[in-house]
Amino acid sequence: MEIFDIKDLSFRYPQADPYALENIRLKISSGDFVVVCGETGCGKSTLLKMLKSEMTPAGNVSGDIRYNGIRIADIGPGAAACEIGYVSQDPESQIVTDKVWHELAFGLENMGLPTPVIRRRTGEIAGFLGIEHWFRKETAHLSGGQKQLLNLASVMVMQPKVIILDEPTSQLDPIAASEFIGTLQKINRELGMTVVLVEHRLEDVFPVADKILLLEKGKEIGRAHV
Repeated sequence: MEIFDIKDLSFRYPQADPYALENIRLKISSGDFVVVCGETGCGKSTLLKMLKSEMTPAGNVSGDIRYNGIRIADIGPGAAACEIGYVSQDPESQIVTDKVWHELAFGLENMGLPTPVIRRRTGEIAGFLGIEHWFRKETAHLSGGQKQLLNLASVMVMQPKVIILDEPTSQLDPIAASEFIGTLQKINRELGMTVVLVEHRLEDVFPVADKILLLEKGKEIGRAHV
């Protein structure tokens, strides 16, 4: 089953001559692990943001993006928030509370879920990702790798169908980066969750990818099904 169907997608930022993306076509099936790669400025981050409607940048868009058969712009905000998770490259940018447990519960509280459900979900995801031993730590005292893992856990607790990650290891040391990518592989393989990843540590992600999309100056120049 296709979770994303991108057809002839082109995008240009306001007052910019070159297209950031041009005639991109990509089908992503449920359970895929997709890696998008290319040099800095080739449109990777723009493409990822366009897969989450509330993050789509302003500009001129043509073509079509469908999520589970529905135009991405027509997905309700509640469904988009829960079903399409997003992790940025800056571990600091997504953390909004002072305690790990509160950060995990924050999105669920905003959705108005009952307290027993929130406790169960936060406990389950903390156990699955192995962060239960720092469940009550202050977020300010976490390492960069721990903060990024917390960002991932805060997305996972919403029970998304797909996780989009924009260079999530760019500010991590090699050991933390390798462990983080290993966690993504575990989520993909054990939970069957779709992962769409922009990553510069290609030697780590190529062995676990199902599909690889190579961009250059906004255009697709290569593709592989592993």
